[in-house]
Parts: sequence; structure tokens; C-alpha cells
Amino acid sequence: MGIQIALDPPSTSENLDRQIGQGLRRLRQGRGWSLEELAARSGVSRATLSRLENAEVSATATALCKLASAFGLTASRLLHQVESEAAPLVRRAEQPVWEDPASGFIRRAVSPPAQNLAGEVIEGALSAGTIISYDLPPKPGLEHHLVMLEGALALTVEGLTHHLGPGDCLRYVLHGTTRFETPPMSGARYLIFMV
Repeated sequence: MGIQIALDPPSTSENLDRQIGQGLRRLRQGRGWSLEELAARSGVSRATLSRLENAEVSATATALCKLASAFGLTASRLLHQVESEAAPLVRRAEQPVWEDPASGFIRRAVSPPAQNLAGEVIEGALSAGTIISYDLPPKPGLEHHLVMLEGALALTVEGLTHHLGPGDCLRYVLHGTTRFETPPMSGARYLIFMV
């Protein structure tokens, strides 16, 4: 039997969906973009954007990545936009947790939100047998340091696959496609330090 990863339960999704929707609307309107213009820039349909802004659906990791790219932000920064500036210390119980409804990917924003700081840390958790692919990075040239905490992960960066286990650290720069895949019998929990 493989390692079973203990995942923290996500925050109340309804409240987070509402915050994300309001944050997306503020960002879009702040740029003076219509729903049609954001749809054209992001590749996310106008209907989906409207439903996201009205908290009628939960955002998937793919949609967030496309929207972050359209705004020139990382997905973490995009999610931080839905919250106000925080104190420099954030306790684990207060760290925002988001779950991708399509894949079950769980993402915890470890770093306190701060608009003016370059680096940030997220914790990711994938259950066994999960595959998540990203066609383009939200921000080309973004440096990642992925540190495995538990489980096993095959991470493919621009066609090169790295098999990672507990304690392994992979440094890479995002320019193209990435794919995260866990084996059928083991999930993965990791930290990503982004600069």
C-alpha cells in the first residue's frame, strides 16, 4: 500500500468563491475591461467569467492560471487580490485554502498576502492518481523551488520529467508547459517557493 497523504480540509468554499468572484470583478473593472475583453485575453469564456464573478461556480486551477496570465499575475497573487493586506505573520489555521473542484488539487497560501513582496510560498496537495497540466505559465520566467514533503510526484517541465520523493528539491523557471502527476497508490504534498 502506498503512502496516503493527510490533506487539510479546504476553507468554506462558498465564502471563498464569493471572495474570488468579487476580486475578479474588481481587477477586471480596475483595468477598464469588459467581460468580453477579459474572455479574449484569458481564453476563459464570457459565460464562465460571469458565473465566476457571481460565485455561481468554483474556479478551476486551469481557469485561475489563465486569468492570472491575463492580469500578468501569478495564481497566488491573483488569489491574494481577493483579500486585504495582512499582518506579516499568518497562522496555519488562518492561511487561505482553495480546492480545485475539477482535480481535487488543494492549495494553501502559506505566505501572508503582500502586494509589494516578490517571493511567496504555497503548499500543494494532490491525491493519488491525479494529473494536472498547465499549457502556459501565469507569468513567464517565474522561478520555482519545489520541496517535496510527503509522497511521490512526477513533475514534467517543458518535456523533461523529474521523479520526486520526500526531501527532494527541484528548481526550475517557468516558460512553457508543466505537468504534475501522482502515482496510483500515493499522493503528494509539497511546498513551492516562487520568486
